[in-house]
Amino acid sequence: MSEKIHNSADADALIQQIEALNAEKQQLISLVSHDLRSPLNRAFALSELLLMDADSLTDFQKDYLERMRLVIADGLSMMRNLVDYRNIEFKSVDVMNERINLTDFLNRLVREFQSVADKKKLIIEVTHSSPDIIITTDKQCLDRVVGNLLSNACKFSSPDQKIVLTTTLTGKNLQIEIKDEIGGFTPDEYQTLFTKFKKYSAQPTANESSTGLGLFIAKSMANRIGASLECKTVEGIGSTFIVTLPVSN
Repeated sequence: MSEKIHNSADADALIQQIEALNAEKQQLISLVSHDLRSPLNRAFALSELLLMDADSLTDFQKDYLERMRLVIADGLSMMRNLVDYRNIEFKSVDVMNERINLTDFLNRLVREFQSVADKKKLIIEVTHSSPDIIITTDKQCLDRVVGNLLSNACKFSSPDQKIVLTTTLTGKNLQIEIKDEIGGFTPDEYQTLFTKFKKYSAQPTANESSTGLGLFIAKSMANRIGASLECKTVEGIGSTFIVTLPVSN
């Protein structure tokens, strides 16, 4: 009897220790993602202002200023992924549906990555099946789904490679496809797609940071708005990520 009580006490102590470690991990993520994001946001805003009034700068100075802006943007992207990861783990992702003009929404999102694409000499092609596709969903969640897929495509693509985004309405479903020429996944890598903190053989082509959370967050956010996310890949060629979202009439 005393041995059972002893074992129970040990189990309770172990559970408390695990809970304490988990709370410490979440606190650390919160500290890194929030307290570091504020100064990075200020630095990014300053670099944007300098670039807007860069007539007095030499081409050499402009180039380094643009490099600095991209490095800061990369850091902010990493912070945002950490915030998303924490919210997903705590199941605190709220969904607020609204009507969205998908064409305008995606065009705006692509423009956000255009400077990165230009810097790396990437080609982004966009084709919409209709100029005015209206959907009802959570804008922030959809932004994180498509944004992470575009971010990965830009991050791992080499100069002169192409990224193709297409939208297609099929019955009551909308499909958003993002196709890259990165080289695809191996069979072993394909089995672990959308796993958190998972990194693959492809490496960022301009020394960008990678948390291994992008695909995990995209998949989680897609599920949150009732969408699916799948990948078709050809090893040595590239991959196509397909977001399928039900749409109302």
